[in-house]
Amino acid sequence: MPKPVPTEQLIDYLLRGDRLALARAISRVEDDAGAAARIVKAVFAHTGQAHLIGITGAPGTGKSTLVSALVESYRANGDTVGVLAVDPTSPFSGGALLGDRVRMTSHSGDAGVFIRSMATRWGTGGLAKASADALLLLDAAGFDRVLVETVGAGQAEIEIARIADSVVVVEAPGLGDEVQAIKAGLLEIADIFAVNKADRRGAARTVAALEMMLETGGAAAQTVIHHGQRMETGAAESDTEAEDGWSIPVLKTIAVSGGGVAQLRDALDRHREWLGESGARATRERMRLDHMLQT
Repeated sequence: MPKPVPTEQLIDYLLRGDRLALARAISRVEDDAGAAARIVKAVFAHTGQAHLIGITGAPGTGKSTLVSALVESYRANGDTVGVLAVDPTSPFSGGALLGDRVRMTSHSGDAGVFIRSMATRWGTGGLAKASADALLLLDAAGFDRVLVETVGAGQAEIEIARIADSVVVVEAPGLGDEVQAIKAGLLEIADIFAVNKADRRGAARTVAALEMMLETGGAAAQTVIHHGQRMETGAAESDTEAEDGWSIPVLKTIAVSGGGVAQLRDALDRHREWLGESGARATRERMRLDHMLQT
């Protein structure tokens, strides 16, 4: 049985962009809290270059298909992409059920794409406990874009807002309500809304409901948790500007055919640009670090 690679050597290979070292480092972060702390400390100075994008929403909205379409769009634009697909935990093995990785096999032969599934392992927020650490490793490994898809666990999905630069909340018509996010508690964390499966009946109604909710700011005062910050808001807010000038777009996508995906990519680029110009990215990075220190 071969000896495990020493952690220091693993870090060195990871920072050179070695994919095998990256995979092993993520496994070590998942399984060994002590090693996780050493690895994260060593790579932290090499992070901050990637755009960290969270994709969340209710089950059945087509998140995995949309992630795959985004990967294809970014690759066509010359960007390298890391994907962290957080899968439900198997009740038998305690590992990931690997559904998302299976659905994205079309990218398996692309050297510019790295896909990793992680089990939630009964962590909160629809995320694996080691998700934030794994995102940092993907960033340090040199990927231009890092996408993390959550398991679709409902209200606790707001956890994604504490570790991502940009959050896309995915909706779809025909799921029983015009807007699942309103019930799921996701309205307050979105930087972008994507109404997927927009070729289905009821898509226009879903878009209209979202736009109305964004314009009114909600019917009553509520506590908003946005990228680690808690703040009181109320009905006095009557536009879609969630933070100092960012107007939340509501976009239509048809992920299976690629419809609207370029527009979603452009919106993500605009949000990243806004994060830098407004100083919000530095704030979110501090919030992400604070969250990591608390977990």
